Amino acid sequence: MVKSIRSLWLKIACLFIGALGAMGSGISANAATLDNVRERGHLVCAAANPLPGFSQQSPAGLWSGFDVDFCRAVAAAVFGNPDLVEFRPLSGDSRFAQLQNGEIDVITRNAAWTVRRDTGYGAHFVATSFYDGQAFMVAQSLGFVSAYELDNVTVCVLDSGDEINNVREFFFETQATYAEVTYEDREDLSVAYQAGLCNVVTAPASWLYGIKRGLAEPATYRILPERISREPLGPVVREGDDEWFDIVQWTLFTQINAEELGVTQRNLDSMAAVRTPAIRRLLGLEGDYGTALRLDPKWMRNVIAAVGNYGEMFDRNFGPQTGAALLRGLNASWTKGGLMFAPAIR
Repeated sequence: MVKSIRSLWLKIACLFIGALGAMGSGISANAATLDNVRERGHLVCAAANPLPGFSQQSPAGLWSGFDVDFCRAVAAAVFGNPDLVEFRPLSGDSRFAQLQNGEIDVITRNAAWTVRRDTGYGAHFVATSFYDGQAFMVAQSLGFVSAYELDNVTVCVLDSGDEINNVREFFFETQATYAEVTYEDREDLSVAYQAGLCNVVTAPASWLYGIKRGLAEPATYRILPERISREPLGPVVREGDDEWFDIVQWTLFTQINAEELGVTQRNLDSMAAVRTPAIRRLLGLEGDYGTALRLDPKWMRNVIAAVGNYGEMFDRNFGPQTGAALLRGLNASWTKGGLMFAPAIR
């Protein structure tokens, strides 16, 4: 009996100490990130810098890019104003510590979704916003339009386990002739390629796009469509706050649904007159999909008004006007052969 009472008191003491520890850390497992963001008056978003097309700063300090636009979309969802966001460049696994202690609210940096990152750092990947994967880039003058045509080529590749092994497995399968030129850092790939030390360069497509943007005539190079690895990228939030997870997740789903329904920044006002239930729900004209998230009933309309649908966000940052167009590929809508689709708003 005495032993049972002692055991009970020990459990109570442990729970009490755990609670004090959570209070001392400044953030609890069920912390209301939405309340913290509103009290602060702006969203804090972490992104890579620089990664052309995804996030970069101008000489004047202005941020732009695909990941930056998504952060602006979340700010629009919360505040109705996409400008109420602070961007912080982060690199390496240290970014997760700042997410855990509440210094940042969401990460949109190009870190691939893996079980280690999703379960080992007190963080949760929300959804896939960009389907990445290792690819090949060549000069258009070589005439290659598919990776399966590559033969008698010299390939610049990062000397890491995954990337170099992917290349070896690929060429083993195709039985093509090739030579490796290996480097330790990604920055070396661009330097070596521009110096003519190889006629093919391989890396995740997101990195190849950055390399392409830095070339003198980017339009004369082609990122081949095949991917020889899977690297889904997407926003990351702190573990333990389901409400905030839902807000960030449904911000992305809003943009994906908007593209599928044909709702854009330009036709937003005219779409208010249509009778299609799915569109009216998206625009907050039927049903209430904001109160449960403690958002404005028309928060999804605010997201589209701020940055457009998913296709608009993609084209703005990777389209022909950038001088280094990136094909939608796997990131196309499922209605056009891609992988992008979202749960319905209903």
